[in-house]
Amino acid sequence: MTIRNRPALGAVIFFFIAFSLGLYFTFAAVQGDYGLFRRAEILADVEALQAQLDGLERDVARMENLTRRLSDDYLDLDLLDQQARDVLGMVRSDEIVIR
Repeated sequence: MTIRNRPALGAVIFFFIAFSLGLYFTFAAVQGDYGLFRRAEILADVEALQAQLDGLERDVARMENLTRRLSDDYLDLDLLDQQARDVLGMVRSDEIVIR
């Protein structure tokens, strides 16, 4: 009589299911909605948005400075002169206009 050393079918199915689940969770950890690749995309978006925010904050600070310089409490005559000439399209007598 010969004895076969064949593994039981239940053990083969168990290891196949365990291996399949391991592959699925590994794939999900790398490619899924909360995986490593998505994290890299989010970090890149954060850097781009932070750079955009920094630019907007600089613009706001510049506009606040110009607004303060034209306020009633503090009046910058050079800035007022420049703004008036830009709006009205006027030039001083000592300036040369190039078109």
